[in-house]
Amino acid sequence: MTLSRRNLLKSGAILSATGLLPLSAAAQAQQELPKALQALRPLGDRVKPVTPDEFRARVARAQKLMTDSNAQISALYLTPGTSLYYFSGIRWGISERLLALVIPRAGDALVVCPAFEEGRLREQLRWPIEVRVWQEDENPSEVAAKWLAERGTRTGRVAIEETVRYTFFDRLRDAAPNLEYVSGDPITIGSRGIKSAHELELMRLACEATFDVFRAVFASLQPGMTQNDIAGLVERGFSRMGLRGGALVLLGEWAALPHGTVKPQKLVEGEVVLIDGGTSVEGYQSDVTRCGVMGKPSDKLRNAFAILRRAQDAALDACRSGKLSGAVDDAARAVVASAGFGPGYKFFTHRLGHGIGLDGHEHPYLVRGSKTVLQPGMTFSNEPGIYVRGDYGVRLEDDMVVMPDGAAQLLTPGFSPGFEKPVG
Repeated sequence: MTLSRRNLLKSGAILSATGLLPLSAAAQAQQELPKALQALRPLGDRVKPVTPDEFRARVARAQKLMTDSNAQISALYLTPGTSLYYFSGIRWGISERLLALVIPRAGDALVVCPAFEEGRLREQLRWPIEVRVWQEDENPSEVAAKWLAERGTRTGRVAIEETVRYTFFDRLRDAAPNLEYVSGDPITIGSRGIKSAHELELMRLACEATFDVFRAVFASLQPGMTQNDIAGLVERGFSRMGLRGGALVLLGEWAALPHGTVKPQKLVEGEVVLIDGGTSVEGYQSDVTRCGVMGKPSDKLRNAFAILRRAQDAALDACRSGKLSGAVDDAARAVVASAGFGPGYKFFTHRLGHGIGLDGHEHPYLVRGSKTVLQPGMTFSNEPGIYVRGDYGVRLEDDMVVMPDGAAQLLTPGFSPGFEKPVG
């Protein structure tokens, strides 16, 4: 049985917070935070929050995309999630009670909110937005439909953001049956896929913080530690920096399972220690993987590392404005396959990378056959891997941004120098 990295991080964070993670004898002897982690400090005033003007500019961009769309979209409909935050600055948990943001093609937006939550909502408004509330015995979708009708949208197309629950979409469709409903992807991905200079700055800070924590954790490793011990150090390191973050940790042969295993693992000299994780700054994510070895790495591990570094370089060079996203995967995979770890997905078992921003994984993706035309400001992970089941696994992951001219540039501070010094 395997676990996805995100579920593993989530469950690990819960267990560590409640003190239920089993500690090995080596960890019990090291209850005090290692000195390398004690030296970590918060980012402080280096973090510049997103301003109300930036949120309003995002709404304006969405409206321009709706206006320019051949589909003649009249409004964009969103419920809680990262896209709601992206356009409004509102952070809201999803539940059976509808909270929705409606952005019309022209004019001011609307928030539909449970009446008893209005006070809490208004605390989060970054600029004046009309709020219409609904009582517990009312249909909130009818509130949204009535507002659209008042704005002249009785027919036409409404774009639905991809994470809106089916039940919320279905109830809106019942309340406004004369409207046509289409995918909101061209609007949301068209807006979120291109990062501003400020967004890139926040992502670079998240990457720097991840490097600081990973560097301290690798310096604190001891033989006999379990994967949970090491993951706990990562969480505590981010906490020292005033951040929330975590990591998937894989040891030895289990690093050949890219998203982990439930089997217990212990750190053994000469075997791979794979740490894959990150944090967020003002919601903007980092995603970094580093591999280290206590002691001397074997020749096969050194060979795999060298191949993957060449693959990362090839991907960085292929990731250029105007090129297709699938070509970036092709470039990295060709390096791995030509070195004897092919064909196709045999040893490099997953796509090269994913978009990254407010979500750790978001559109667009670097996968074979993908036809997205790369544009300046798009951001991706660059994470080739070699996985030999029952023996070893190695993955190197950095984050990068498409530039107006030339090859992509790293958002991470630098590629990994080697097993002996995983973090530069």
